[in-house]
Amino acid sequence: MPGSHTFAHHPRWYLVPLRVMLVTFIVTLIAFAVSLLLGIFAVVVAARLRGLEPNMTIAYRDVALPITAIVAGVIFFASTYIEVRAYRRSKTLEEIEQQMRA
Repeated sequence: MPGSHTFAHHPRWYLVPLRVMLVTFIVTLIAFAVSLLLGIFAVVVAARLRGLEPNMTIAYRDVALPITAIVAGVIFFASTYIEVRAYRRSKTLEEIEQQMRA
């Protein structure tokens, strides 16, 4: 097709850390929200079973923050691995494409 133009996507290494940080941040926020919600439910249920007033600082300090820290670390390393692998694959495919054009 003489009139068709293809726009090749060139892999850019400086976008890899940006995507890693963005994914880590978003998933960490979601993990914090979910773990805080579950922590609040657990604290309220435990307080009702014992006949005490619920102490919500336990939900933040002892439930949500440790779970969020663990999830953030796991997601950071997982997204780094995935993004580096995708960058290398994209770069290799671009090199193959350039060799086929030549």
